[in-house]
Amino acid sequence: MKLSIVITSFKEPNIDEAIKAIVTQNIPYEYELFVVAPDEATRKVTEKFKKSYKQVKFFKDPGKGKSYALKLVMKKLDGDITIITDGDVCLAENSIREIVKPFENNKIGVVTGRVVSINNKSNMLGYWSHVLCDAGAHSIRQELHEKAEFLECSAYLMAFRSNVIAEFPLDVAEDAYIPYMFYKKGYRIAYSPNAQVLVKWPTNFNDWVKQKIRTAKAHETLDKYAPDFPRVKSFKNEIIQGWHRALSYPQNAKEFAWTFPLFAARLYVWANVIADTKLKQKHYQDAWDRVDSAR
Repeated sequence: MKLSIVITSFKEPNIDEAIKAIVTQNIPYEYELFVVAPDEATRKVTEKFKKSYKQVKFFKDPGKGKSYALKLVMKKLDGDITIITDGDVCLAENSIREIVKPFENNKIGVVTGRVVSINNKSNMLGYWSHVLCDAGAHSIRQELHEKAEFLECSAYLMAFRSNVIAEFPLDVAEDAYIPYMFYKKGYRIAYSPNAQVLVKWPTNFNDWVKQKIRTAKAHETLDKYAPDFPRVKSFKNEIIQGWHRALSYPQNAKEFAWTFPLFAARLYVWANVIADTKLKQKHYQDAWDRVDSAR
């Protein structure tokens, strides 16, 4: 089995760490590692790694956005399994082996890894990142995986069988639409919590809101292409399932007090998403849009 690993990046200051976290892993498979970016700085970093690791390749994209870059580079891949990640995150040790394991089951079409926050829990925004990663995404994906139900993935670390889907629209979240296409073809979507990806989240409120609105809008566009999509990330589901998960996470009084502003912040995010998509008809568009405090 051969793996095609893809890192999408745009002027990421720590792209060297993202590449290093992959090439230094013990990967018991033949693999190629494509670093996809429009900028010269990323190309230069990639060229340095190519001198020591023959698997590393650089693919210059035209700078029109992540989804467009993925669409282009996927035509160049020749692995049996495609693994995608980002240049602003780092894969944990053995994450590649762990995300490939579920494919031993021929019914599995897509696998997603576990997003782990590296922010400090001693401040409110840092604590929020752990609530959303652990009590939110992790617990929901684990529960859906155990029930063999559909689950949405994380583009921070996602793997899927190659040559099953030809392409995907550019104005929708690829980490939701790609799993949906596999699901429609009869494949199961799996969660591999031991395949961990380490993520730094925004450290100021404006960046936090900007990132959350963009992510939510990318998922709202799913209704345009897949009205029967079994939504996991939605305002309704967050109200029904989110509050008790969040309130069960705090370990002390300070963390408990920080949880209530999180509810208000999430409501503010969803209010903006609904106003933009339903009232103003301002929908998600693929583009490189940096959140500097998350670097």
